[in-house]
Amino acid sequence: MQNLARILFVTLLVGFAAPADAANSKPNVLFIISDDLNNFLGAYGDPRAKTPNLDKLAGRGVRFDRAYCTFPLCGPSRNSMLTGLYPNSTGILRNAEIFRQTIPSHVSLPQAFRQHGYFAARLGKLYHYGVPRSVGTDGHDDPGSWELELNPAGVDRLEEEPQIFTLTPGQFGGTLSWYASPKSDRYHTDGLLAGDAEWVLERCAKQKDRPFFLAVGFFRPHTPYVSPKPYFDLHPRKDMPVFPPVEAFRRPDLPAAALGSAKKEQEKLTDELRRECVQAYYASISFMDAQVGRVIGALDRLGLADNTIIVFTSDHGYHMGEHGLWQKMSLFEESARVPLLIVAPGVTKPGTVAKSPVSQVDLYPTLAELCGVKAPANLQGQSLVSMLANPAETGRGWALTQVTRGNQFFGYTLRTARWRYTEWDEGNRGRELYDHDADPHEQKNLAAVSGHAETVAELSAQLRAAVKASFPADGQTPEIKPGLWMPNLTNP
Repeated sequence: MQNLARILFVTLLVGFAAPADAANSKPNVLFIISDDLNNFLGAYGDPRAKTPNLDKLAGRGVRFDRAYCTFPLCGPSRNSMLTGLYPNSTGILRNAEIFRQTIPSHVSLPQAFRQHGYFAARLGKLYHYGVPRSVGTDGHDDPGSWELELNPAGVDRLEEEPQIFTLTPGQFGGTLSWYASPKSDRYHTDGLLAGDAEWVLERCAKQKDRPFFLAVGFFRPHTPYVSPKPYFDLHPRKDMPVFPPVEAFRRPDLPAAALGSAKKEQEKLTDELRRECVQAYYASISFMDAQVGRVIGALDRLGLADNTIIVFTSDHGYHMGEHGLWQKMSLFEESARVPLLIVAPGVTKPGTVAKSPVSQVDLYPTLAELCGVKAPANLQGQSLVSMLANPAETGRGWALTQVTRGNQFFGYTLRTARWRYTEWDEGNRGRELYDHDADPHEQKNLAAVSGHAETVAELSAQLRAAVKASFPADGQTPEIKPGLWMPNLTNP
């Protein structure tokens, strides 16, 4: 009876969301994802951010304050998000791989919509791309997911690479690199993507009898942090924060693996270079925000907004010097946490905030339920529909994130409303416990502190249960590439 009531509730909400002249149509979906974006947004309280368009979008629906990726690396995260499965079930634990190699018969999120009669289109990066070298190509895409794919390339890829500053000569994507371009928005890849999105939405507005699932993958602020110079001018270098190098954060209570994402090349950073880097990152965010504004503006202008669900997120979080770390692949809050904004007409209320932890693995079941699309039975996330209607709902109440260290062992972290609890190599290489009520920047590891043994024991049991559930329920583990140690879930 509860399931029946839930189905009736969602049906009523979706029906209410549809305009009168399209009462029988399915809601459209506009799925926007930014690359390597943390929570440096005005909507999330960042005082330096200049993100007016995303701030307005947050005001139109629900802002999830505690949303987390499943793996802080592009390829595993995006495969997980687009399949609704944890990385332990997709078998994708590194970049340059696609779930068709490990679970080829699984139906992806956009593929499910496509099979349900939706026009499914991809613009830019949804699955993994090698940035910037894959810009302008399909990257590591899944053709079965889409009816249309567009891959523009702008001056940031085609002309400006020789001018880009980089810590590692000849490299731009995996290392810190940046450039203030003299060319305006429309010449850059993300500017071209926004134009393509406007063009596709115009086509959709002319054929309203068929719903669309439009996925727009912006490349910024992924390295190299290239954007037009006016966006750099929005963020004076002198105002940028500077954190000490990683050596200042190494201490006896912190497992070595916690800081294992630090790179040797980052030792070249001076304080001035740190300020330049952070400035360039903020500039790239502001540039991306402007392109999001163009896409949302087209949705509004074409009369599509009243029947379109909007999702905005990133593939994972990102460090800008916190804990002495840069970029991704840590299990600290800065790397695991992502922005997540959802607008569902007739379901969400403007300007509301959901505080309970959620995961990006939850997006597939949520969108499928909102749109009446049949989803695979093996999805591992929870539907967030009840939280969209009532952000005070707690849902599952936790989020699981994992990472690897040197293809040798895993780290897993569980984020609850209050705690972050982490185990490296099942605790054999260390544990971490942070109280976010008292220590939101995760500066004091309480895992071995007297008085927290009971909390550690409870969270350890909860973490291990979550990890076990992240594998396929049928016991058919996907093919994992050789050389990576898998956890023994039976031994404490």
